[in-house]
Amino acid sequence: MLRIHFNADDLARVRMAARPDALWESILSFHRLRDRRGALVFGEWRSQARTRLKGETRLLSALVPQRGYFPDFLTPAEGSEGLDTGLEALRATSPARLHTEVALAAAHRSPLRSLPGRLASLAEGRAESVARLVAALRAYYHAAVEPYWTHIQGRVEADRAVRGRALLDGGAGELLASLPPVLRWRSPVLEADYPVDRELRLDGRGLLLQPSFFCRGTPVVLRDTSLPPVLVYPVSHSCEQAAGDVTGASLGRLVGHTRSAILQAVRGGCTTSELARRAGVSLASASQHAAVLREAGLVVTLRHGNAVLHTLTPLGAALLRGGATPEPELAMRGTAPSPRR
Repeated sequence: MLRIHFNADDLARVRMAARPDALWESILSFHRLRDRRGALVFGEWRSQARTRLKGETRLLSALVPQRGYFPDFLTPAEGSEGLDTGLEALRATSPARLHTEVALAAAHRSPLRSLPGRLASLAEGRAESVARLVAALRAYYHAAVEPYWTHIQGRVEADRAVRGRALLDGGAGELLASLPPVLRWRSPVLEADYPVDRELRLDGRGLLLQPSFFCRGTPVVLRDTSLPPVLVYPVSHSCEQAAGDVTGASLGRLVGHTRSAILQAVRGGCTTSELARRAGVSLASASQHAAVLREAGLVVTLRHGNAVLHTLTPLGAALLRGGATPEPELAMRGTAPSPRR
């Protein structure tokens, strides 16, 4: 069982990540790559990613087991600012921390054996070994994560819309209560099933909530409690297609002034009832148009209580902008989990 303990200061400092984290998505997707679960959502992605990677994952496999601990330094907080920023933070990891966390990772895998050669030099903090790790993560990201980034971003944005509405409706407590069912808010403790007993006391530091496309089932926290607390949790994959390209046939259905008005009305997020009122159409018509937009990859839909909440995907937002480049803070270069601790 994981228990995260809040006090009044912590509740005041709960915050949502502004965007997907490039390194969290990379590491958690590496879990998804090697398991067979979630075929509906991850099956096609898994097949495509394996083809692009061509088996070049040995260093990552040595550091990131299919289950259990993987080093905290693989997911620095700077990863939320983009791949390059996150990798530079990883490159700056101190030799002492490298040694501690690599040794811990190796001990969790095979406590009676010495470090494999590829990890021994990394544990010693050798610059060339760190450079190889950075290169391996960059190559993995470009092959397995970057081609799907718009889809990942759309799912995270949809989750943020649901959490934001909960926060506006009832404050931090309502936000925590709105998290996926794998998490249970029993004030002042947030609980989740976990393979080991963990008590995380925030002690006034607050908590960063990081929704993740490739996190599956169990949420993830950092093992080192001295690091800024972050909770990575899975976004909902109901009401959506699997990761992949939007087909021309779906986009071809997007014609006429009504659907243009519907798309405009979805901007900022709304329920189906709100959508009908904003666009001046019936509830049934609003639901039907939203379904077509969702099939085309322009809208995502998540359940919020007894209602559903529609939000734009990055593709839908770009269409409304007339294809203009996204704002710089949302732009990324280029185009899951086993419990960690």
